Amino acid sequence: MSTTDSEITVANASAPASGERFVYFFGEGHSDGHGDMKDVLGGKGAGLAEMTNAGVPVPPGFTITTSVCRHYHANGRRLPEGFASQQDETLAQLERTIGRSLGDSSDPLLVSVRSGAKFSMPGMMDTVLNLGLNDRSVEGLAAKTGNARFAWDCYRRFIQMFASVVMDFEKHEFETLITAAKKRRRVQLDTDLSAADLEQLALEFKRHVRKRAGRDFPQDPREQLAMARDAVFRSWDNDRAIYYRKQNGIPDDIGTAVNVQAMVFGNMGDTSGTGVGFTRNPSTGEHQFYGEYLTNAQGEDVVAGVRTPQPIAKLEREMPGVYRQLRDITSRLEKHYRDVQDFEFTIEQGKLYLLQTRNGKRTAQAAVRIAVEMVAEGLITEAEAILRVEPASLDHLLHPRLDPRAKVRLLATGLAASPGAAVGQAVFDADTAAERGARKDKVILVRKETTPDDIHGMDAAQGILTATGGMTSHAAVVARGMGKPCVSGAGAVHVDEHGRRMTVDGVVVKEGDWITLDGSTGRVLQGAVPTIEAEVSGEFGAFMTIVDKHRKLGVRANADVPRDALKARAFGAEGIGLCRTEHMFFAEERLPQVVRMIMAAPRAKALQNKLDARVKALEGATPSEARGIKAEIAKLKQELAVPLKDYTGALAKLLPFQRADFRGLFKAMNGFPVTIRTLDPPLHEFLPKREELMVDIARLPRATAAQKKDMAKRYRLTVAQLKKGMPELLQRVEELHEFNPMLGHRGCRLGITYPAITEMQARAIFEAACEVTAKGGTVIPEVMIPLVGTVQELADQAAIVRRVAEDTMRQKGVTVKYLVGTMIEVPRAAVTAERIAGVAEFFSFGTNDLTQMAFGFSRDDAGKFLPEYVERKVLANDPFVSLDQEGVGALMQLAVKGGRKARAKLKLGICGEHGGDPASVEFCHRAGLDYVSCSPFRVPIARLAAAQAAVRGSTKEADRR
Repeated sequence: MSTTDSEITVANASAPASGERFVYFFGEGHSDGHGDMKDVLGGKGAGLAEMTNAGVPVPPGFTITTSVCRHYHANGRRLPEGFASQQDETLAQLERTIGRSLGDSSDPLLVSVRSGAKFSMPGMMDTVLNLGLNDRSVEGLAAKTGNARFAWDCYRRFIQMFASVVMDFEKHEFETLITAAKKRRRVQLDTDLSAADLEQLALEFKRHVRKRAGRDFPQDPREQLAMARDAVFRSWDNDRAIYYRKQNGIPDDIGTAVNVQAMVFGNMGDTSGTGVGFTRNPSTGEHQFYGEYLTNAQGEDVVAGVRTPQPIAKLEREMPGVYRQLRDITSRLEKHYRDVQDFEFTIEQGKLYLLQTRNGKRTAQAAVRIAVEMVAEGLITEAEAILRVEPASLDHLLHPRLDPRAKVRLLATGLAASPGAAVGQAVFDADTAAERGARKDKVILVRKETTPDDIHGMDAAQGILTATGGMTSHAAVVARGMGKPCVSGAGAVHVDEHGRRMTVDGVVVKEGDWITLDGSTGRVLQGAVPTIEAEVSGEFGAFMTIVDKHRKLGVRANADVPRDALKARAFGAEGIGLCRTEHMFFAEERLPQVVRMIMAAPRAKALQNKLDARVKALEGATPSEARGIKAEIAKLKQELAVPLKDYTGALAKLLPFQRADFRGLFKAMNGFPVTIRTLDPPLHEFLPKREELMVDIARLPRATAAQKKDMAKRYRLTVAQLKKGMPELLQRVEELHEFNPMLGHRGCRLGITYPAITEMQARAIFEAACEVTAKGGTVIPEVMIPLVGTVQELADQAAIVRRVAEDTMRQKGVTVKYLVGTMIEVPRAAVTAERIAGVAEFFSFGTNDLTQMAFGFSRDDAGKFLPEYVERKVLANDPFVSLDQEGVGALMQLAVKGGRKARAKLKLGICGEHGGDPASVEFCHRAGLDYVSCSPFRVPIARLAAAQAAVRGSTKEADRR
């Protein structure tokens, strides 16, 4: 069909006569392949086939299939049997079509050799242009075209590119020779060099190849073709291609196709040129023709920066007919593919050729706008629009980002733990961060690792940098919850917290020096790099409205304070799936009461146990024995009074703080459910570190007044109390020490040991709920008991919560609907879910701990080996980042089945970090969960991932029908 037709149609691919087909021809309006053959022909080859069949002016050529590449790598770089004859036959067909032969000395056929995998990998693999030239055919090309400069320009380009791509030369080796030639001629541009200059350059290039490679530059065009083809196959495994696949989730085993295509020349004078473009602006999404071109140039000139390209709009003035034809063809290609097209073109002496079209890469902002506008144009459906935007890319719309024009100096690279850009002065402890943050100073908190005690400093900082820790470390999890940029696990960073500095490869950053974090890439940069505030366009809201129409999974947020809850609501959260009450305990006015409670609790409990035992002993005692026991009881009661007063008194002082916290969350969520987890971490996390205490106790006798004052502040004691108080603290820290605290005295085990803690938290929850309800608010509290492994553990804690709830509602005269449930994070709980569901009204999968216990990995230490596991494909992904569906997922499915067998309407959710991972969200959709919960800034990502899961599920269901 002609290129002026209003629509693009596609011919059927012809089938091979017998055996596997390795080579597919395209040319003269017909191709052996078609656009749906990306698995076989790669994206570029499928696009060339589709355009050829549609009558688009495409230089003819052939595509070598991806299966040849796979065979090449799997069989010691040998080609499959039967391939050579197919390539020879198809090359002969190309020569007949063009009317020229490869290697002809008077009128040579020249070809390009390009890669083209199924998935676009721009710039990651190799290309060779002008293949077929040699010392004889360059003379023939000059005579045939009457343009010696053009011929020698093509030859010197070919030698440089072939040597770089195929023979492992560095490109700069040839650029040095070009620069010297321009200097001799006293010119600025390559285009100012004469034919004689370029002939001399080609001679110098060949001499350099001979000197470095120990052989002459290949003169046989068929040898050139074989070497270039194999170099493209090898480039599939070059470092940049491997890294790109890893970053973009592209399989390593699909291989690349090779496209051999007749050359058309943009370097034949002022009526020739080359360029690249997009049918819409890939940065903003604006519906405008977008691109760049150069006259008298070949393709690599546009991207190499040797000359400054011109905006494509200028082509309309220079070559109006070509411009109109290009606009017409690319507009129809966009309508045919129903997506933005990224195209390459060459103009040879006024004639237009399309060299490539593919779906264009775009920013998140552009992707959202394009999706919304294409729905409005009737080009795509809402379901297709949902699938056009990568969920993870929405991060870039929600966080500040570095100015891409800024020059940067890289210090180190760590894990991209929480996205966004942060600029500030380095500080090395949380107190300093909080103090300087209160003065509105911009600071970056730098720690070897963070602890819950650092929460106030993290809150005050612009961003957090840690030398150790993974994607689910304390720093990473808390930073994501706060929406703060974080780079964790930057192993090259050596933090000296006492010296208040960090060192990276000899570079010292002292406290007060400016640094920049790029939490989206994991980069740590020296100095203050300019940032750009996130711009959420009007199309974002429209897009998320489309998203919400199609998803079935609810999306909640993990939030501990009203500020985060309000941010979550602004991002579309439908409730709080996890409120970590322990984070509330670290506030300045609360921590002393928590420490007081911890110090008194064991003494009070031990005395109470003795007292209970003596009271029980009275039952069978003789009168004389009873008198002695009663005396003991009286003494025990007297001893118990002080620690009991401290224990219950501390809890009584914490109660109003907790009540105010919950009241704020209920108001912020107004009618949406709020899931509150009772105290989870081991008690030692609220106390000073053992090593720091031991050092300070040793220093105390020689400490100056200023040092003592600093110690008193750190341990929340008076100076007079230090001598007695610090050893008592150390003793308690020693008592609480555990070899594996993540499997130790925490979660429901704390509540069972110290039921008054659970009772205080439950009372705070329901008093707050009753207050908000009494004032006309709508409250849906869900109390979640952590780390349950047996139904008896849950029953113990649930009984306390329900008793306190009923007592409080009766006292307040208010009725509040509530649920009591549990986290499923211990494998035994998943296995016995049917029994546990007899008590629990909801399950929330705590997949951070469930992953840790299922694998037997310590998530705080696994970062030392998990990267290598992923690199060596022991594991497909880091299981703390993306849910292990085969193992941990199987435990979840077992719990879903058992739980709903016992309680048909059991509410099911997930509140681990996986709740914001798109692949994990899709699994949760398939598993039948009711909601996912994630950090506030990941709520839009989870909403989109949930909608995509629903759309894909509907598509698969329709296919089955």
